[in-house]
Amino acid sequence: MPGTASYDAIRAGLRSVHLDIFGAFHPRPDDGAPAGTGTLLLLGPDEPGFWPAVRAAPEFADDRPDPLDRWSERVIAESAAAIGAVALFPFGGPPFQPFIRWAERSRRAWPSPVGLLVHDRAGLMVSYRGALALPRRLDLPAAGPCPCDGCPDRPCLAACPAGALTGEGYDLAACHGFLGTPAGADCLERGCAVRRSCPVSQGYGRLAVQSAFHMRAFHGD
Repeated sequence: MPGTASYDAIRAGLRSVHLDIFGAFHPRPDDGAPAGTGTLLLLGPDEPGFWPAVRAAPEFADDRPDPLDRWSERVIAESAAAIGAVALFPFGGPPFQPFIRWAERSRRAWPSPVGLLVHDRAGLMVSYRGALALPRRLDLPAAGPCPCDGCPDRPCLAACPAGALTGEGYDLAACHGFLGTPAGADCLERGCAVRRSCPVSQGYGRLAVQSAFHMRAFHGD
């Protein structure tokens, strides 16, 4: 019933619509969650299979802008209504919800050696489609270690073919400039080489066509 479902039951319902819980925590007053939130659940794509399912949704057939965001709004709002939660999104601002802070608070995502968030399941391919704010405190599973702690080679540090994303920081202009060259086609068509280099990313199951969708949006194509 709405308002009584367990963490596992909520997760099963989300996975039926190709989403998964990418982190959860009990907010403090200074975390930026809505007042009265007892548990905040962060939602990301459930792989493999996310992209084919989403591409078949009506939002991708109506020729209107932002089909993935509109799909996320619809599906997550429906999921929120089913369990008595409030749906929150990382887009649609300003003001924007503090998803990076929430991700770190969940203890399932951490700053990587290149500065991007790294997730225990999705690696550097982590993305958040939304969140659910529940008024009650759920019993939550224990968090695991940061995957970077067991990654001695740290291939992300040397993976950027443009030298734009390293342990020294991120050069946005250099990244965009490289993507506009023939050599940048690999990143545009398969996704950021740094994100792909992460061993955890490689086991996540995200399709290259989904990465291409995000890269084209990022580059303005």
